[in-house]
Amino acid sequence: MTGMHPLERAVIDAIDTDGLLAFLGDLVALPSLDGSPDEQAAQEYVAAFLERQGFETDVWEIDFDTLHRHPSFSAEVERQRGSGVVGMLGMGAGPTLIFNGHVDVVPAGDQALWRFPPWRTTIADGFVYGRGALDMKGGLACAVFAAKAIRDAGVRLKGRLLIQSVIGEEDGGCGTLATVLRGHTGDGAIVVEPTGLCIAPAQAGALNFRLTIPGAAAHGCVREEGVSAIELFIPLYRALMDLEARRNAEARRRDDAVSRLYARYTTPYALSIGVVRAGEWASTVAETLVAEGRYGVAVGEHLAEARRMLEETVARAAQADPWLREHPPHLEWWGGQFAPASTPLDHPLVETTAAAFAAITGVPATLEGMTYGADMRLLVHEGRTPTILFGPGDVRDAHRPNERVAIADLETATRTLALTALRFCGAG
Repeated sequence: MTGMHPLERAVIDAIDTDGLLAFLGDLVALPSLDGSPDEQAAQEYVAAFLERQGFETDVWEIDFDTLHRHPSFSAEVERQRGSGVVGMLGMGAGPTLIFNGHVDVVPAGDQALWRFPPWRTTIADGFVYGRGALDMKGGLACAVFAAKAIRDAGVRLKGRLLIQSVIGEEDGGCGTLATVLRGHTGDGAIVVEPTGLCIAPAQAGALNFRLTIPGAAAHGCVREEGVSAIELFIPLYRALMDLEARRNAEARRRDDAVSRLYARYTTPYALSIGVVRAGEWASTVAETLVAEGRYGVAVGEHLAEARRMLEETVARAAQADPWLREHPPHLEWWGGQFAPASTPLDHPLVETTAAAFAAITGVPATLEGMTYGADMRLLVHEGRTPTILFGPGDVRDAHRPNERVAIADLETATRTLALTALRFCGAG
């Protein structure tokens, strides 16, 4: 660690890695699936921890009836209740920095595929294993313990540091939207998503869609008298994959600062079909198929234009089939609707975080765009808060068995966040 003031070194020395791992273990033990009681329990745990540490806190019940009416609201599950949690540190005379992290996680899937039980942390080979350890309870723990180190070292921030613990990121971002509308915005924000310790001033968009294809049922022994929705889906799927290829080829041809952040990806704006349901009976021709997927949106692309391209692709493919010309498929946009977002590469937040990372690690920071949707776009577009993504671990280990995050990454992220807060907010 180089080029640091003694006050900064005191904060770095105050980071409690053992406490961080214990905090992370408590959070992973709560299977906080979207809309589940444990999602709320995780928020209550974070709020209680922040209060015990002496943080000023704002904890409130989210008004979902009102939130539903906001044009940027999206969700895949219905919630009866949910809390917003914000911990606050500092005097407020200088700039305000936000650390934002979500407590909700995706299902664990078949637990037989896991090396260790998913709902508790296991430390092995220098990694912490468990559902949510990477995405993104590990990042949230880094944010909390970076702020805690500042407090434990007795340092007073001239500005304000806000810790936003939110729900609902995985299914649309309702928690961050509610937090922004509550008035918790700032001069800069870091969403502690797993970026592999890259600094990400840009995130792609991702739109959920559902495609319903009608067929006609018949007994399987006379299948030619029916119309299989499964067979009809095949050319539509090929048309969607051709659309993905064209859109990404066009993105690769661009040569601007944001596009270069995605240079290492062959498919930065992926179109992926994740769910297909068809038919009612093995010996009956499938009369309906429902396909659900996510559709990547390029940074700077308008959502309306992106939607139009997919809608026209489906319509053209349907016109090529005699049955679908008369019985067109139905396309709907549902669930998570993540707009893309970006922050200028020369913004002080980007430069301060990059300098902090270099001071901690001794190597220059890597700037890269992230291909997944995230709550960054709500802070940027609704909160008018310049935002980056930065956090521990590789997103490729998320949403799959044996999710894990390296302890070394947790330590580096926590130190970088703490130093960034000191330099961005100012310290006296």
